[in-house]
Amino acid sequence: MTRIYIPEPLSGAQIIDLPASAAQHLVQVLRLRAGDAFVCFDGRGGEYPATLVEVSKRSARAELGARVQISRESPLDLRLAQCVSKGERMDFTLQKAVELGVTRITPILSARAVVKLDEDRWSKKLEHWQGVIISACQQSGRTRIPTLVAPVKLDAWLTQQDFGLGVLLDPAAHTSLATLPAPGGAVTLLIGPEGGLADDEIARAQTAGMIGVRMGPRILRTETAGLAALAALQARLGDWQ
Repeated sequence: MTRIYIPEPLSGAQIIDLPASAAQHLVQVLRLRAGDAFVCFDGRGGEYPATLVEVSKRSARAELGARVQISRESPLDLRLAQCVSKGERMDFTLQKAVELGVTRITPILSARAVVKLDEDRWSKKLEHWQGVIISACQQSGRTRIPTLVAPVKLDAWLTQQDFGLGVLLDPAAHTSLATLPAPGGAVTLLIGPEGGLADDEIARAQTAGMIGVRMGPRILRTETAGLAALAALQARLGDWQ
């Protein structure tokens, strides 16, 4: 069933004018017509069965049914601090992290960061990433939108954060995910850039309370490492058990 995110708060048993982007996607891309069914959600939990009742070239209206209380969120509060990677690699990481149940995403700027943008371009990049996250929620069935925060330099992030259980992926570490203690709250994963975190950055992260963890004997790429760790945590402690 096609799912559409509506940013405004919804309530059941009403007819709404769909946002232009949603109307275009349903009518021009998916070719839905009046009488066709889909699902709406507003990111606040639950979803609404919906039926198109009026369609034109540039707009559409839909009738919402009663709210269905459903949650597909993980019992783990998984937070991803991902050093920014180039282009589609970052998009891929964000998309799959949402599918794997992450609740908060922080783009990190580290010493070896390869992406350097001015303020205006960062704003456009954040808007693009937010669209990637919303699309992933629509596809994966999630009813809440993960929080995306503005990019921040690593040192500033280390001093500002309450990590809960902080996990730093480090190929030189001796601890494995299997030996980590069960978290009492959030789990925060810090993932380095394409060239890895510098030694002094790793040391500062550990001083800030993060635990270095090794993901097996092979070196994982930046777009693979966080996703592998998220999946392993879901299998061990989350809703993949």
